[in-house]
Amino acid sequence: MSRKVKIGNVVIGGGEKIAVQSMSTFKIADIGRSVEECQRLKAEGLDIMRFSVTDEQDAKAFTEVKKRAGVPLVADIHFDYKLALKAIDGGADKIRINPGNIGGESNVKAVADALRSAKIPVRVGSNTGSVEKEFLAKYGKNEISLGESALKNVAILEKYGVQDIVISVKASDVPLAVKAYEYVAKKTDYPLHLGVTEAGTEYRGVIKNSIGIGSLLLRGIGDTLRVSLSADPLREVIAGRAILSSLNLIDDDVKIIACPTCGRCGWDCMEFAKKVEDYVKGVRKPLKIAVMGCVVNGPGEAADADLGVAGGKDCCVIFVKGEIVRKVNKEDIEREFFGEIDKCIR
Repeated sequence: MSRKVKIGNVVIGGGEKIAVQSMSTFKIADIGRSVEECQRLKAEGLDIMRFSVTDEQDAKAFTEVKKRAGVPLVADIHFDYKLALKAIDGGADKIRINPGNIGGESNVKAVADALRSAKIPVRVGSNTGSVEKEFLAKYGKNEISLGESALKNVAILEKYGVQDIVISVKASDVPLAVKAYEYVAKKTDYPLHLGVTEAGTEYRGVIKNSIGIGSLLLRGIGDTLRVSLSADPLREVIAGRAILSSLNLIDDDVKIIACPTCGRCGWDCMEFAKKVEDYVKGVRKPLKIAVMGCVVNGPGEAADADLGVAGGKDCCVIFVKGEIVRKVNKEDIEREFFGEIDKCIR
């Protein structure tokens, strides 16, 4: 089991819940917009938000955004170690750096001292574009060079007394990313930040992340995740929650199971399933709701659902735990079924 690391009021590692992260697509120096973005994503299940820090204005903005964001804030720093120091002073709950690109050892030591003084963690690691040349020369482009490059960065911080460390080893190639995380998981007990980098637009990106992140979580590897997408960060949060829900790793969500339909289906099951999904959006309660295509298999296949509906030729049936409780005319099913959902939520 990985060790625990605290990021603001969120604890990752040590068997705690898997935290969902995302990253802003604009500068944190836009304070009002940044606060609104954090709150918007938090409503969908965001646990931790990351912002790029490109100048002193960004670094200072953490102070104000933190007051109203409602989630821990991570400062993403590259090249300028002074920005890391200013972000720490500004109240960032965690820093993301690459020790190899912020200057010499004196700069790394300055950041390490600030991290220890503020008692906040740091994420380090590697991706396929930042593997140390020495490891590429020795091992080639594979999970070993990716993993060892990340562990070298960890060792640099450990040298200066930093112990609250989170590691990532991201790749756009899913099998490589999975192998790299497996490699690092065997070498250390630091918490791991999972992700498939540069995964692409929403459709393909969600597929790649689901396969990569999901397969690792099934092996018990990983403590926090970001579903990296070329899309609205809100979609990253929704996808991250969906991955965790599919693996039964969160217990405060509504699960929708829906029939793929066949020739027996006598009603618009697919459209109704979408309506149900939209209706329970944002609800934080452990419920399983089924939308099934027909009464032949519907109640039986969804016998473990807290509430379900199945369509027939002339009407629909509402069932609870596989038992039909009443029949409803098709034209009334939306009103009646949503009423039953409200009862379950209450």
